[in-house]
Amino acid sequence: MRILVTGSAGHLGEALMRTLAHSEHEAVGLDIQKSPFTQRVGSIVERAFVEECVQGAEVVLHTATLHKPHIETHSRQDFVDTNITGTLNLLEAAAAAGVKGFVFTSTTSTFGRALVPARGEPASWITEAVVPIPKNIYGITKLAAENLCELIHRRSGLPCVVLRTARFFPEDDDNRNVRAAFDNDNLKVNELLYRRADIEDVVTAHLLAVSKAPALGFDRFVISANTPFTRDDLPELHTHAERVVQRLFPGHEAVYRQRGWALPSTIDRVYVNERARTHLGWQPRYDFNYAIQQLRTNQEYRSPLALAVGAKGYHAQEFLDEPYPVS
Repeated sequence: MRILVTGSAGHLGEALMRTLAHSEHEAVGLDIQKSPFTQRVGSIVERAFVEECVQGAEVVLHTATLHKPHIETHSRQDFVDTNITGTLNLLEAAAAAGVKGFVFTSTTSTFGRALVPARGEPASWITEAVVPIPKNIYGITKLAAENLCELIHRRSGLPCVVLRTARFFPEDDDNRNVRAAFDNDNLKVNELLYRRADIEDVVTAHLLAVSKAPALGFDRFVISANTPFTRDDLPELHTHAERVVQRLFPGHEAVYRQRGWALPSTIDRVYVNERARTHLGWQPRYDFNYAIQQLRTNQEYRSPLALAVGAKGYHAQEFLDEPYPVS
């Protein structure tokens, strides 16, 4: 099967290309930047280029996007052009070419303000049923692209699966206060409790979505590591998260103490992957429990694929306040 992977120079695109290289499929990478995993260099904003790239493809894995860290360096029009127009170009070209499945990499950032509970309220339980309230141009354009996927499916029958992925990037956090409060590895392991996934698990979800797309027609799924929390934990998570973790993982303390790490005092949301596990047959491996077991014996908590892809950064230029121009 010939698979077109957009954004092949990015984190997820490269991870998909690396994985597909060891499969029976033929993968073609498309990106605006040259890379060892990119065969077609050009912009998804250019319709003629997109139509040419889609010809002969049986599946499109659309990961190309402008991200949240680009908000201060790119205009709103840039976001509309890439995230909306680029997605529309790919969808219409895929429908016209008779593509069998289209998988769109979206983001939990589409939930926006719906993620943050009011003062005195329990932490938010985030499933696909939560109505998104995007809070910036990134979330707005990704949600619009999701809706285009649904529209084109309804109009043409193109099977489309939207994956709202949690964080999987290895770069430092884009919030200055968070960077000051937590070591990067400390933060990443903490996030596996409620808002992060390992890139190897994200790749697996995408490949399962390919196989399930014809039967699903159209659907959306939250893609995040398995959380140990239940709805009953939500009130205490928002006020004393460390108590909940201590109750569930009494052995984590030695691991954290050895490294000088800390848990967050509050967790404001929990991403729930139940539908992805049920409907895609997804079985994510890399979660907080796995990380603690690995760290207890001084082994790597990240997947081999995550290590191979590594950090890429989001900007060619440097900023006075590294690593991002936003606080």
